[in-house]
Amino acid sequence: MSESELPKRYEPETFERRWYDYWKERGLFTPDGEGEPFSIVIPPPNVTGRLHLGHALVNTLQDVLVRWKRMSGFDTLWIPGVDHAGIATQMVVEREIASEGKTRHDLGREKFLERVWQWKEEHGDAIVSQLERLGVSCDWTRSRFTLDEGLSRAVRTVFVRLFDEGLIYRDTAMINWCPRCMTAISDLEVEHRETSGSLWHIHYPLADGSGRVTVATTRPETMLGDTAVAVHPDDPRYSGHIGKTVRLPLTDREIPVIADSILVDPEFGTGVVKITPAHDRNDYEAGRRNGLPMIDVMAPDGKMNAAAGSSFEGLDRFDARKKIVEELESLGLLDQVEPQTHSVGRCSRCDSIAEPRVSTQWFVKIDPLARPAIEAVRTKRIELIPEQWENTYFAWMENIHDWCISRQLWWGHRIPAWYCSCGEMIVAVDEPEGCPSCKSGELRQDPDVLDTWFSSGLWPFSTMGWPEKTPDFERYYPTSVLVTGFDILFFWVARMIMMGLHFTGERPFEKVFLHGLVRDEHGQKMSKTKGNVIDPLEVADEFGADAVRFTLAILSTGRDIPLARSRMQGYAAFANKIWNAARFALMHLGDGAERAAGFPDAANRDVLDRWIIARLNTTTGLVNDSLDQFRFDEAANHLYHFFWHELCDWYLEMSKPVLFGKAGDERKKALAKQVLAEVLDRSVRLLHPFMPFITEEIWQKLAERESSIMVDEYPRYDASLEDGLAVRWIDAVQQITTLIRNGRVERGLSPAERVSLFVKAAGEDAAFIESHSWLLSDLAKLESVEIVDHFPGEGLKDAVGPFEISIEFPAKQVSAGQIAKLEKQIEGLEREIANTRARLSDDNFISKAPDHVVEESRRKLADYESRLETLRDNLTT
Repeated sequence: MSESELPKRYEPETFERRWYDYWKERGLFTPDGEGEPFSIVIPPPNVTGRLHLGHALVNTLQDVLVRWKRMSGFDTLWIPGVDHAGIATQMVVEREIASEGKTRHDLGREKFLERVWQWKEEHGDAIVSQLERLGVSCDWTRSRFTLDEGLSRAVRTVFVRLFDEGLIYRDTAMINWCPRCMTAISDLEVEHRETSGSLWHIHYPLADGSGRVTVATTRPETMLGDTAVAVHPDDPRYSGHIGKTVRLPLTDREIPVIADSILVDPEFGTGVVKITPAHDRNDYEAGRRNGLPMIDVMAPDGKMNAAAGSSFEGLDRFDARKKIVEELESLGLLDQVEPQTHSVGRCSRCDSIAEPRVSTQWFVKIDPLARPAIEAVRTKRIELIPEQWENTYFAWMENIHDWCISRQLWWGHRIPAWYCSCGEMIVAVDEPEGCPSCKSGELRQDPDVLDTWFSSGLWPFSTMGWPEKTPDFERYYPTSVLVTGFDILFFWVARMIMMGLHFTGERPFEKVFLHGLVRDEHGQKMSKTKGNVIDPLEVADEFGADAVRFTLAILSTGRDIPLARSRMQGYAAFANKIWNAARFALMHLGDGAERAAGFPDAANRDVLDRWIIARLNTTTGLVNDSLDQFRFDEAANHLYHFFWHELCDWYLEMSKPVLFGKAGDERKKALAKQVLAEVLDRSVRLLHPFMPFITEEIWQKLAERESSIMVDEYPRYDASLEDGLAVRWIDAVQQITTLIRNGRVERGLSPAERVSLFVKAAGEDAAFIESHSWLLSDLAKLESVEIVDHFPGEGLKDAVGPFEISIEFPAKQVSAGQIAKLEKQIEGLEREIANTRARLSDDNFISKAPDHVVEESRRKLADYESRLETLRDNLTT
């Protein structure tokens, strides 16, 4: 096999790793400082992670953009990195320690952190190598970690500045608590799910013996912390009870009956509400309004504490619930139990049921940060794509609560606050030498760490060296675009917008493309328990990384992506089709100079050459337009259609008579080779951002190369290459060929049974048929092609492009099936005509679509209308 040829079999495993190493070793992922900057930051995967389909999707889409921009002459920077993932990483290492029969507390904070760093060094780079397997072209020389020294300093700087501005404060308030992770979690980290449960109706006797009130609760275990019951002040049923007390069942306490018009709806339930300020958000607010005490009956681990009473102390909260219900029933205080479906909050990290808990924590005063972030999106300073996400963003941002940023973990950014025994608190970027008040050197740092999303919110500028005005920050910030899943719009995107605007005065990115989530083929979430998980590394090994990437891109519509392995298998077949087409081309091109000669002069191009050049050019325009609008699916579909149908199915077949010397002389053959070489060259460059490996392999075979396809020029639309006439003629050839092939099948004719074609044409249309009758004869296996003024017989008539045709089949038999097919074709044409007319009547389409797209629609409408008339004639004669 010649060095310029491809192996017979498409085996991606033989070259994918080789080309990635080639790109990386030559530093091709690192920007050269030339051209207009285009920068993007990776959504940092967790250091605990293994590449899953979500990572594969987001990084494929980013890489398509980055490779497209790099080839389009931009100075392209893609910053990679990983997130320390506070809770997730700590849980992984704690499980490892638990297998040794120990806890983190047995090790102590310092030794535990040594173990986590050790784990990070051993496992933290795994996902990087997995991303490389997918072919992502990040600049690995700039890789960052959210706990590296530079980013840590940025985090401390932001904390101190926000504190000095009064936007970070420490307070005792109601927060979400995870008893499993033993830490506060933010509202966004609580997943609410509808859960089947019970509603227990419990009698609370009035202390004066005059009766009782009945309350309903879904959480009987919290009643031990009740400090009041409330009624509506205008409810006549209970007006005489206000100011009295009730005996709290299972305790020796009496609690007051109070009036509260905010908390109580007299139309709901019994009209009496128990108030547990330490264990419910609404009750907490009611307790503050009414000056009620708070009694916390639950320990941080979810077990009942001493305040719950000796009978329940030490019981798990759900075991306590069961025992409380049993005791209430034995005392005759349980009125009834009814089924109840209600929303239950769960920790998004470990799936434990979260608890509302009053705790001293650090908070960010969010409203002053949110207002500029809302305005930036409202004024399109930052563009959310698809636009439908704007309303979701506004609804959340306009109702945002202060952000609890402290976590009771050991792994993460330690809060830069120190306490002195004299009562002084010092907040500083660097550890203070002593107390400024009493000069003591004995300071204790706050034990808590910051929410992981706090540091992630700084990612676009902290990765570029902020707070220093580094060359990267000056040149590449703000970044150009962010690509991420819609599910972290609030976790991450909104926080980056708030932090970026506040600390740099600039938007962190110009545009945000929010993609959907990958689901299984039935639209279900992928999970190991369901057995429907697709491992991207496994399918990359099976089908090739190019097939995985192309599948994800072509399915990325902005909505959730239903994915089956069969789709990847299908696009592996597409890669194989490209491989075979390139192999055929390379075999016939030989080692001639035409491989890198560009297109022949316009005057030397045959109609067939003009057609494929025009179709490639139109595809080039459509792909660039689609990528500019983040329509990855449309761009991939245009490429698929061009490669599979126009290049492989038609052009290569039509060019064979010329390449084999059956049509035309050696000069025509040489020109055809030159066109084929340039079409293949431009085609693989056009496809490269989607399928980088196979395109590099083919491109390198086309000519002697000193560099890589990834830094060659991306094809751009060129109006001078459009050729409506050639497109119309060759489209007609395709349609005529298809009609004849279908007619053969319907009549049961073999390829050896020749048919005759009669064409009505004049002028240049007739000249084309005369000069290219060989093309129709070869494709459709014709006995003859004649230009006539009148059709000689009763053949199958049709209007195709500029031609009227009659096809004479031997022993013509018009079947009922043929008639039904004609009727179906007419119905389909009528739909196409209606749709095309509607499109051309749309001022928005006319004003925004490229001129060549509008002109193409007008041409198609004329062809549709002409063909419809002929088909109707065939049906009636």
